[in-house]
Amino acid sequence: MNLRIATAPADAGNYTELQKEWLIIMKKDILISEEVNERRVAILENGKLEEFFIERADTYKMFGNIYKGIVKSVIPGMQAAFVDLGTQKDGFLYVTDALESPLGLDSAFEDIEYEEKSERKQFQRIEDLLKPGQEVIVQIVKEPIRSKGPRLTTHFAIPARYLVLMPGDHKLGISRRVDSRSERDRIRAIFQELSCPSDIGFIVRTAGEGKTKKEFARDIKYLTRVWSKIKTECQNKTAPCLIHSELDLVERIIRDFYNEEVERIVVDNKNLYNQVKRFLNIYLPGVKVKFDWYKGDAPLYEKYHIEKEVERTFHKKVYLHSGGHIIIEQTEGLVAIDVNTGKFTGSKDLEETVYRTNLEAASEIARQVRLRDMGGIVVIDFIDMEEEDHRRHLYRLFKDAVRRDRAKTNILQMSELGLVEMTRQRIRPSLESAVYDSCPYCTGKGSVKSVTTMTIHTIKEIKKALNHSHNKVINAYVHPDVAERLLNQEQQSIKELEKNSKSKIYILADPSMHREDTNITFVK
Repeated sequence: MNLRIATAPADAGNYTELQKEWLIIMKKDILISEEVNERRVAILENGKLEEFFIERADTYKMFGNIYKGIVKSVIPGMQAAFVDLGTQKDGFLYVTDALESPLGLDSAFEDIEYEEKSERKQFQRIEDLLKPGQEVIVQIVKEPIRSKGPRLTTHFAIPARYLVLMPGDHKLGISRRVDSRSERDRIRAIFQELSCPSDIGFIVRTAGEGKTKKEFARDIKYLTRVWSKIKTECQNKTAPCLIHSELDLVERIIRDFYNEEVERIVVDNKNLYNQVKRFLNIYLPGVKVKFDWYKGDAPLYEKYHIEKEVERTFHKKVYLHSGGHIIIEQTEGLVAIDVNTGKFTGSKDLEETVYRTNLEAASEIARQVRLRDMGGIVVIDFIDMEEEDHRRHLYRLFKDAVRRDRAKTNILQMSELGLVEMTRQRIRPSLESAVYDSCPYCTGKGSVKSVTTMTIHTIKEIKKALNHSHNKVINAYVHPDVAERLLNQEQQSIKELEKNSKSKIYILADPSMHREDTNITFVK
């Protein structure tokens, strides 16, 4: 087993042995599977699933694509415009995303800092920038989610392995995750020696840490060639149309995740194996990659027990090794996560039990947020702790665990109630929404009316149907569970209705009916 201690904060020496238990990072495997027009990528750390991605043939991915669109309408009240991209849904372009000076904002691909800050533009209104019918070149920075169309920007970001190209400004940005001052100075010195186009800026990605001048030069050559092609396409194509497509899932994963921690890449499909092999030769020339074509009898994901782990990803309750658990509730507006000690009773006192549970939960929550690809606002309710030192160490440990997340995150200080609020960049729908539809039975509420409630409702509907009528014959079709209660516990109520209306009421069970449905008919 290959283990190493993760890069820790500057004061990591103050961590106790208990806290250091959660800082261990394992070597990675990338397992790629294709079956029934679905590609899946699992990233494992010492056999444990850490991140999971799905891309299906019938689902069109848009993030990172560049389009030549036509402004359809301008909405002054929202300071935004709708842009026709030639796709199913119009894109949404905010005024801040339509302004010039692209290096004044963070890239969609990397959280950055700049050696020099771009001056802020004076406030401009969307109606002064765009007019209906105007052509505009835009990039997708957020996939369509539910009824919302894709979010757009005019601040293009074209990623390669170590760099992101951002047209429009001759400046250098460096990922905030490259936190060594000497390394940042070394990178700046390299770029002073490189020949870069005057109208293009670059971001050095986290993967660029420690890389050589030759490796940066190769990325610059590749990116300038791509940008030149995009400019040509913009001139020659008629709007609305697609100008540039981002790489597919498998190629993106190799580009963004492959580093020295990855021990091997395994693929279970011959055609996909050949595609990945070609991509590796082009994208990582000269790099020795342990790359295998899996030919075992058992499916690849079953052999590595990934199928069960993926299924557990959609459960609300996640169990911890100690016996505690966390509960995850995803809503339209935010994600709520609650930590509980569960079966874990500890060995010393309540404070120590709660402290150990919170430490384990912090690491698992960071993993679950990545694994489920949850975005937006996340509120975590850790178990209350009395000691301020424990609260401080927990917060620090959680921030360090979240640092491994490639999405942009912002974590606020723990509140007096023990709540930690964070935001996480939402680029595409969560894994759960990609795999599951809203239940047609409960229409997404997550619950249905009880049998007792529907029994009372059915009696009310029968009364309403009779409406002071007499000598009628009624058939009441209901769900079998509701029928059973009507014919037993509520038998007396039905008899009283029959007596008062001088009518005959038949309760009929229909297994095909929704529990919340009632069908009352008169028999002629």
